[in-house]
Amino acid sequence: MTDIEDYARAEKYLLGTIDETASRRTEYKLDRMRAFLRALGDPQNAYPTVHVGGTSGKGSTSTMIASVLQASGKRVGLHTKPHLQSMTERARVDGIAVSQERFAELLAEMMPAIEAIAPEHGRPTYYETLLALAFEHFAKERVEVAVIEVGLGGRLDGTNVIRPEIAAITSVGRDHMEVLGETIEAIALEKAGIAKPGVPLVLGTMPPEASATMQRHADDVGAPVVRVADVTRLEEPRFESGGQTFAVITQRTRYTIAMPVLGEFQRSNAATAIAVLERLPAALLPAIDAIESGFASLAIPGRMEVFAAYPTVVFDIAHNAEKAEHLAASLAEVFPGRRLHYVIAIGEDKDAREILNSLSSGASSFTFTTFSTEGRRPARPQKLALIADAIGKWGRVIEHPIDAIEAVRRTAGSEDVVVVTGSTFVVAELRDWWIEQGVVPVRR
Repeated sequence: MTDIEDYARAEKYLLGTIDETASRRTEYKLDRMRAFLRALGDPQNAYPTVHVGGTSGKGSTSTMIASVLQASGKRVGLHTKPHLQSMTERARVDGIAVSQERFAELLAEMMPAIEAIAPEHGRPTYYETLLALAFEHFAKERVEVAVIEVGLGGRLDGTNVIRPEIAAITSVGRDHMEVLGETIEAIALEKAGIAKPGVPLVLGTMPPEASATMQRHADDVGAPVVRVADVTRLEEPRFESGGQTFAVITQRTRYTIAMPVLGEFQRSNAATAIAVLERLPAALLPAIDAIESGFASLAIPGRMEVFAAYPTVVFDIAHNAEKAEHLAASLAEVFPGRRLHYVIAIGEDKDAREILNSLSSGASSFTFTTFSTEGRRPARPQKLALIADAIGKWGRVIEHPIDAIEAVRRTAGSEDVVVVTGSTFVVAELRDWWIEQGVVPVRR
């Protein structure tokens, strides 16, 4: 049995499961996850849950829901992925990540269950182990509710072992097509797999064919559908330094939402979160003022996050075409007429052409770079430059990320905007480095 004596060994063990998963071409199914959780005593059943899926927006929406529930006085667990700095971020209670020491202790306690199921099912994957650890942490911390973000798809995602109070699907776009299917309808059907009998399913904005597919599946399983567009209305925002204020109008009330995050897509996520929150059972339903204060205290690092500098620097994870479209629209809204300089790295398995197409409108330049993360492969920046050239955009290659952002800042004008985007891993690396330079995000 593997000895987990400290966080360094816990991290080494988990990173090793990424390589193992890749080599054995793990099938996406729930048998192993269910067996693993049974061996742990089914910790995911110890508290009510909210389940949030979607191609983009699911992490932000999950964080919004958790922030409001915490503001309402609940002890709240939150599982999202991927993490920016540490694996510990995937198991947060009241916004605080599990400590490294406790993380190692939990994994050590889980090792007998891992060894017990391995002969029949194989060792749990990196993702499954981190998810189970979050479930365990929430149970041991006696949370009153947990918000669980879907990892990939829905139907066969490891999170689909829960029976939530309510589920939501924020959006449907073309991502992970090698696993989920090559059409919007196929992807929508996989994501709709989180629908369960009698559990309300909240649907955000999505293509008509995706919406129709989800409606048919929800009808088949007996999940009542709530469309965000039918139950909420947004008023025009007012932008302030580091945030925005707008109204969300529902049948219940008119909420004044003043949140310290930017972006049109975040307003849509806020509407989805409110549609979910209003439909929670009475024991969990937040008061109106708790909803407003929960949004006011929101923090979503790496999502349209603005840092005060000359030129301005924005960090935003946009690792698929839909996220890139949202980023481009938000930059045009917040920084109209200003020249954009993208520092970007993209995962090898992503549709780089569509991502670059989405970002290429207006006055913009690209500096292609890379990242180094165990178990993850970046697209070669030279390849990205060729793709950019093919769509009529020039881009230079600077392989080291820090060299890339420093070079861009030297050549950008004081009124320009430097945008670090693409893969989570390059955003995380450069955001950490940027904060080490003593620069802080703009807050309300």
